[in-house]
Amino acid sequence: MSNLNVKIPEDSVIPDAKITQYLLVLKARNDKSRFLAQAGFTQENPEALKLAIQSQAMDKEAIEEKSNEYGTFYQVEGELIGVNGVSLSVITVWLQRQIDDKFQFVTLKPN
Repeated sequence: MSNLNVKIPEDSVIPDAKITQYLLVLKARNDKSRFLAQAGFTQENPEALKLAIQSQAMDKEAIEEKSNEYGTFYQVEGELIGVNGVSLSVITVWLQRQIDDKFQFVTLKPN
């Protein structure tokens, strides 16, 4: 089995709702907003988080994690550079959609 090194392409999809209605929202469980706030990411600057996620993913190789009926999931480990200069070690998760082969951002987690 050959493990092909994949790079997340520049035209990957990062849904706005994933940023504004999920990552930057305070949640009782699996809250990511407090973690992201350490680097200055808030509801006031969702575009900054989007750009940081994009550049985090494009710098590194994506490692294939699993596949299902939706497509193939990849993880990218790296640094998310905050608007305040603080960098957070994160893993971003991406899905290469089976329907159109496009890459779509799924989530991020502290590394």
